[in-house]
Amino acid sequence: MTQDGALIARHENELSDSTDVATRPEFASRKTTKTIDGQRVIGWFSEDFTLAEVKTLRAKERLPKIRPESAKFDGKFDVATFDEVVALARKRGIGVYPEMKHPTYFNSVKLDMVGAMASALKAHGLDDPRAKVFVQCFEVGPLQRLRALVKSPLVQLLSPIGRPYDLTLASDPRGYADLATPEGLKFIASYAQGIGPSKDLVVPKGPRGLGTPTELVREARRQKLKVHVWTFRDEAQFLPLSTDPDSEIAAFLDAGADGLFTDFPARAVKARDKFWASLKAEGR
Repeated sequence: MTQDGALIARHENELSDSTDVATRPEFASRKTTKTIDGQRVIGWFSEDFTLAEVKTLRAKERLPKIRPESAKFDGKFDVATFDEVVALARKRGIGVYPEMKHPTYFNSVKLDMVGAMASALKAHGLDDPRAKVFVQCFEVGPLQRLRALVKSPLVQLLSPIGRPYDLTLASDPRGYADLATPEGLKFIASYAQGIGPSKDLVVPKGPRGLGTPTELVREARRQKLKVHVWTFRDEAQFLPLSTDPDSEIAAFLDAGADGLFTDFPARAVKARDKFWASLKAEGR
């Protein structure tokens, strides 16, 4: 969120990884140190800028060494607002999948991300269980609060380690491992329609590639929860040994995943269609 409460599309509220803010002399004095979800972070933060100021920044590739082709577009675009993303998606006839990032932190600096998201969903006609939207979050309490405000589908993200920051602050001992148990999934089903687990929670890596699928998908099905796995990337350093992007995606679809997060959607769609065609050929 920005200082004046706008929702913007960035990976983190620290802006120097994804914009040119660090090269802008007029904003040099905004560099500071903050504690975000228990971690010390140095940089320029969205909550210290108005939307008008953010709009003067130029976007850049967050991983330029890994994605030089994407980095060629550095400086050509501004930072999109959530409203702009929804408008573009609507023109294309597709849905949106926003993540509420650090909502408990933002609440501590008097910025209500949950309320802002609820208002935006209602304004865009997405306050409906059948709407083309999923709202995801790594924290529990903010999703529960959003559930009370809107009918939009919600997804609880699950990390392979650690615990939700809001539970940490509340001295709740549950971690992501607890939420991934049958009891934890039943709890999630009380406020969300799906889970977004890390790949390792669904099909862990083995010594020579992908290992045996876990029981997570099966247990989620018992609670009528969708399973959307993250994150699939094409670069070799992100792939399991002896695995190409198509076969990795196929393995997770075969394990029962309903959907996936990917930095390469065109490739993922082709891999999905290829997998479905193979199932049809096998009579499954």
